[in-house]
Amino acid sequence: MFRKTPAQQTALQLLQSGARHILLFGGSRSGKTFILLYALLSRALKAPGSRHAVLRFHGNGARYAVGCDTLPKVVRLAFPGLRLRYVKSDNLFLLPNGSEIWLAGLDAEERADKILGREFATVYFNECSEIPYVSVTTALTRLAQNTPLQNRAYYDCNPAGKSHWSYKLFILKQDPESMQSLAAPDDYASMIMNPADNRANLPAGYLENTLAGLSERQKRRFLYGEWSDGAAGTLWRREMIDRFRVSETPESCRVVVGVDPAVTSGRGSDHTGIVVVMLGCDGDYYVLEDASVKASPLGWARQVAERYHFHQADRVVGEINQGGDLIEMALRSVAPEISFKAVRAARGKIIRAEPAAALYEQGKVHHVGVFPELEEELCSYRAGAASPDRMDALVWALTELAARRGGSRSIPA
Repeated sequence: MFRKTPAQQTALQLLQSGARHILLFGGSRSGKTFILLYALLSRALKAPGSRHAVLRFHGNGARYAVGCDTLPKVVRLAFPGLRLRYVKSDNLFLLPNGSEIWLAGLDAEERADKILGREFATVYFNECSEIPYVSVTTALTRLAQNTPLQNRAYYDCNPAGKSHWSYKLFILKQDPESMQSLAAPDDYASMIMNPADNRANLPAGYLENTLAGLSERQKRRFLYGEWSDGAAGTLWRREMIDRFRVSETPESCRVVVGVDPAVTSGRGSDHTGIVVVMLGCDGDYYVLEDASVKASPLGWARQVAERYHFHQADRVVGEINQGGDLIEMALRSVAPEISFKAVRAARGKIIRAEPAAALYEQGKVHHVGVFPELEEELCSYRAGAASPDRMDALVWALTELAARRGGSRSIPA
C-alpha cells in the first residue's frame, strides 16, 4: 500500500501548481524519482493517447534504473491492477488508454532520434545534474503535444555545484547561458527533499550508517542535499570545466583508462577510481567516462576490463603504491590481454595534479557530458583531505596521454 510521505504530498502540490518547470533536488533516496514518476503516470492516465518522456544522459540508465526498477515499483505500489506493456524495440511503455511513456538517453551515441522526432506532454529529466544544458534545451523543443494537459518539464538531482545550470535556472532564476534574469521566473519552481523525509521507506541503518559514514563533502550532497561552492585553494574551478564541456568528440588518437585502486572492499573502503580519457586527433583531451566503483579487487578489475574493451582503449594505467603486483594480478585474472602500465606515486597529490589542472586552464581538456562525483572531487580537493580516488585516476590517465601524445595506437604490453 502506497502512503505518501509529508514531503511527497508537498511535492505533489508543487507539481500541480502553475509552474511549467519543476525541480526536486536533495539527498540520496529521498523519494524524488518515485513521486515524479507517480505524477507522470497520473498525467498519462488522465489524458488518453498522451505521450511522456523520461530522459537521462545515458540511455542504459533510463532503461535499467527507471524502466526495470523504479517505474515498475511505482505501478505495483501506487497503481495496483494497472498493466503496462513494454515495447523493447522502442524502449517505451504502453498504457491501456493508449498513452505512452518513452525512456531514452541524450548522450552523443544515442542521439535520441526517436524522442526528438515526437512531441510530448511531459518531459522528465532524471538525474539532471549529469545532463548538459544544450541537451536539455534541445529536448524541450519536443514539449509540444496538444492534449488537455498543461505541458510540463520535471527535473530531479542530487545537487551539484552552484555553477551548474540547474542551480542558475531554478535557484538564481537566471538563464544559464546569458545569466540574465528569467523573463517568467514563476514558471520555474523547486523543492528540496532529503533522505530524512523518506525515513519510513528506507532500510534500517541507511541514514545512521551508510549516509552518515560518508565524507563531509559527500554528506553535504547525499545526506543534506546542499549545493556546493568551489573550495578556496583548489586546483580546479567549476568554470574551467563548464566552459569547455562538449557533447561530441573528434576522431580518436589514443584512449587510456586511469585506475586508482582500492585494495580492500569493506564498508569503509575507498572507491576505486576508474576514469577513461581520450586524446583526440585535434590534440585536445576528452574525458569520456567516470566508471569509478566501490567493489572487491575482482569486482573493480572486471569493471576496468569492461570499460577498456567498450572504449577500445590502448592501455590501462594503474597506481601500485598500495597493492603492488596484486593490482596487475587482479586485472590479468579477468582480462589477460589488457595492456597495463604500473605507475607509482613519488610526489604529493597536489604537485602531481598541477600539470593536469594546467591543461584544464588552457582549455585543452573537455568533459564529454557531466560527471558530478568526479567534478565535485576535482573542485573541492585540498591537501590533506580524504583520498580523491576519481581525481587520481584522471591525473594518471592525462599524464600518460600527455607523455605519449601523437604516438601510435599500437602499444606493446
